[in-house]
Amino acid sequence: MNDERESGASDILKKIRQIEISARKAVTSILSGEYHSIFKGMGMEFAESRPYQPGDDIRTMDWNVTARAGSPFVKTFREERELTLMLIADLSASGHFGSKSKFKAETAAELCATLAFSALRNSDKVGLIAFTNEVELYVAPRKGRSHALRMIRDILFFKPKGKGTDIAGALKYLNRVTCKRTIAFIVSDFAAPDFSRELKATSRKHDLVAVRVTDPREEKLEDVGLIALEDAETGETVILDTSDAVLSEKYEKSRRDEAGRLAKMFAAAKVDQISVGADKDFIGPLVKFFKARERKRRFG
Repeated sequence: MNDERESGASDILKKIRQIEISARKAVTSILSGEYHSIFKGMGMEFAESRPYQPGDDIRTMDWNVTARAGSPFVKTFREERELTLMLIADLSASGHFGSKSKFKAETAAELCATLAFSALRNSDKVGLIAFTNEVELYVAPRKGRSHALRMIRDILFFKPKGKGTDIAGALKYLNRVTCKRTIAFIVSDFAAPDFSRELKATSRKHDLVAVRVTDPREEKLEDVGLIALEDAETGETVILDTSDAVLSEKYEKSRRDEAGRLAKMFAAAKVDQISVGADKDFIGPLVKFFKARERKRRFG
């Protein structure tokens, strides 16, 4: 029994270590500078007062120092550099699906790890909200490698009570526990009841980015005859004849329609979206997002 527990713990540590190595490699070799360039400070903080120079904005006059010195002084400010990154991870049952080499939950964990190490490299704090049909875990923002590894472990191996997906509830929770404007990545397949109102409210308060993780088997039915499909969250099972061309086309159209609906909802809320396939490398879409965000910052 002890041997089994030790073996299980060893496997967990090995998996976490593999993800850490992969994430650090991506941050160092590919994403170096990308995170820093697009996520600037969210505000300004006082730096010092200096003598007034022609052309200075009169609105920055430091009247207290001016009165004491008997000559005009102005306040100078610097960008508030330290940011907070919140990872909002969907741990619902639908994440434990993968038709290729990895579950969607594994891809989500690897992506979150990469974002976490990007933030830590930038001396920012990172926190975690893990949810199903309720928020099941909150890890307050902190710095440090051990903190990042703890969050990776939680995303991969935390045993949630619920199976469903309540994105609206997770966003409400973020807004309750985080008063200061933060960068928030919500990682999910977004198979959930309507959350458009909470999405807009959160986007006004935080820099929110939606990362949609999908699996190719969910988007297209392969012709393998009769199959039984079980909804991991509700337990409902349906029998499908995948050789039925009409049925396959209807299924694929419904998936395209759903993707289109989500894209419109994100656009209406001014939330950037990243689409990631569980069967593919997520670094490409992440880099594409960073570059698009940088162009938006430069050219509006």
